[in-house]
Amino acid sequence: MTRPRPPARPAAATDPAPDARGSAPAGPAGLYRCVTTHVRTRPIRRVFRHRTYLWLVDLDHLPVPPRPLRPLARFAARDHFAGTAPTLRAGLERYLDAQGVRLDGGRVLMLAHARVLGHVFNPLTVYWCHRPDGTPLCTVAEVHNTYGERHCYLLRPDERGRAEVPKEFYVSPFFPVDGRYRMRLPVPGARLDLAVHLERAGGRPFTATVRGTRRPAGSRELLAAALRHPWSTLAVSAAIRWQGVRLHLRGLPVLPRPHHRTQEGLK
Repeated sequence: MTRPRPPARPAAATDPAPDARGSAPAGPAGLYRCVTTHVRTRPIRRVFRHRTYLWLVDLDHLPVPPRPLRPLARFAARDHFAGTAPTLRAGLERYLDAQGVRLDGGRVLMLAHARVLGHVFNPLTVYWCHRPDGTPLCTVAEVHNTYGERHCYLLRPDERGRAEVPKEFYVSPFFPVDGRYRMRLPVPGARLDLAVHLERAGGRPFTATVRGTRRPAGSRELLAAALRHPWSTLAVSAAIRWQGVRLHLRGLPVLPRPHHRTQEGLK
């Protein structure tokens, strides 16, 4: 049974940067103005950049903006994991329990898009999980594809946030489900700097990076971000699809999408 959690509080200020060991920073939520870059090196070279903004939140203290701004930032359990848990934390705990990992009340930081004007799409959501004493326990990388499917990678990063895992999920229609991911996912501080490299036989055909600068997640910054990037998550989804169309028009064949077996804890 999932424990009751403290009530949510509004976001107002920035968190301090994590220490060198990667332990969880304290404080309320933050917003990151980001640039996401996709670099494809073969068989066609293509570089794609997209500007957006991401939230870093504590799952026990999800930000609740003032009522007029709530349509611009909602965090819903149905948007993550199996989508059936009562809370985001409960969904994460179900997944981790199925993998033999127990949080035991430790703090969890989540980097994600919020639901904006009724829409959300998170190509990658990252959860930094900590033990009750604040030391790192594990990292979960939750991936969504444009076909409505979800998959989680349970990672045990080193002190620099680096981890390696086999690719198990169909994301791009131009790559088969093979190879490995090398990920660099350090806990964000004043700066956000994440990277995911796909490695296949013969090289590294794809790299995605997310880099950004932290801002206080107050009402003014939220409104400014929403005006700067209206329908932000819809724009991310549309941009990914448009890039796929352009690559297909340049001659890249679409590979068949294999059946995706739902993971334990995501059912």
